[in-house]
Amino acid sequence: MSTQNLSRYNDVPDATGMKIGIVVAEWNSEVTSVMKEGAIQTLKEHGVKDGDIILRHVPGSFELTAGAQMMAGYTSVDAIISIGCVIRGETPHFDYICQGVTAGLTQVSINFEIPVIFGVLTTNNLQQALDRAGGKHGNKGVEAAVTAIKMVALKRDFQQNG
Repeated sequence: MSTQNLSRYNDVPDATGMKIGIVVAEWNSEVTSVMKEGAIQTLKEHGVKDGDIILRHVPGSFELTAGAQMMAGYTSVDAIISIGCVIRGETPHFDYICQGVTAGLTQVSINFEIPVIFGVLTTNNLQQALDRAGGKHGNKGVEAAVTAIKMVALKRDFQQNG
């Protein structure tokens, strides 16, 4: 397990003019709300305007796929950041949720040809989640926002330069 802050980054492209959607799971909101704020702040720091951030909430991480699909289908975003947190319990529920949301978000990205960023924590306990949501290991929301900016810039580069 990493013992460093994973949210350090550099060489982030200018995000001015990018329109970014964020879909946030309400379940484990003490974790996802911190990640959401980190993502929003990071997008703004790199040039995304308030009006170019579209925020929607879904009940839980499993619903992130449907939320991302609706956002991709009904808005004109350049990328979608999916924010959730699944904490392992005593049943296989964790495995099914993690597998479903991972495959589902990948499929939305492929179907709509836009980056759908996986900002979903999959941890063994609440403390691990808190450590990755503004704690000693950084903020996964920040990382997801940087990834979204970099992927939109990559797509634009391909569109302009082949």
